[in-house]
Amino acid sequence: MAIRDGDTDSVRLLNCGDTALVVEFGRTVDRRINDRVLSLDAQIRSVKLKGVVETVPTFRSLMIHYDPIATAAAELERTVRGLLGHSRIADKPARQWRIPVCYDAEYAPDLADVAARTGLDPADVIRLHSTVPFHVYMLGFLPGFPYLGDLPEQLVLPRRKDPRVRVPAGSVAIAMNLTVVYAHQSPGGWHLIGQTPISFFDAAKEQPSMLSAGDTVNFDPITKHEFERLASSSNEPLSGRRGRA
Repeated sequence: MAIRDGDTDSVRLLNCGDTALVVEFGRTVDRRINDRVLSLDAQIRSVKLKGVVETVPTFRSLMIHYDPIATAAAELERTVRGLLGHSRIADKPARQWRIPVCYDAEYAPDLADVAARTGLDPADVIRLHSTVPFHVYMLGFLPGFPYLGDLPEQLVLPRRKDPRVRVPAGSVAIAMNLTVVYAHQSPGGWHLIGQTPISFFDAAKEQPSMLSAGDTVNFDPITKHEFERLASSSNEPLSGRRGRA
């Protein structure tokens, strides 16, 4: 079904089986659309809707998992329609993070290729990537894996034609107009241009994922020596880097 939210944008409510409802705001990766996803997510969390088990924000939609014994699908849809009718971008400021990244060739196997393909010097690639405040659109693919945008236009490239079987945890990579950080060792087809010594996911913590959708991230270049020092210690140094970008 489709409803109207605002003057021009169509919002679709889609049933996913009998335990989830998806609210779809658009079909593109767009900050304005993502802000509306996060706004609805914040409203649902704030009013603590009966029967809602979990909400999962994505680039352009919000999945609402619910207990069908505690609430009916029709009741949840009516409530969501009401929230959409009064939705606005939340005033709560996003958390801002500064993440140390080593762009040394040892930790950036694709940096030279990215520079060649974009017609830039490696130093220019690093400068462009490390001076942009990135918006966390969503977490996905693997636990704690953040999708961040928006990459400077000069660095936009398609994914690699030959994905790697094993990408080290902490690898910082780019593709299309996004940048990501591999929270775990895994396969991957993005261009690896650096690595952070910081762990982005810890299942033992109450909040396992370090980042959340809506956060802002800046990457701080560090030397190989600094990377090795931080990698050999705990992740506590990150707390000192958290703050305004």
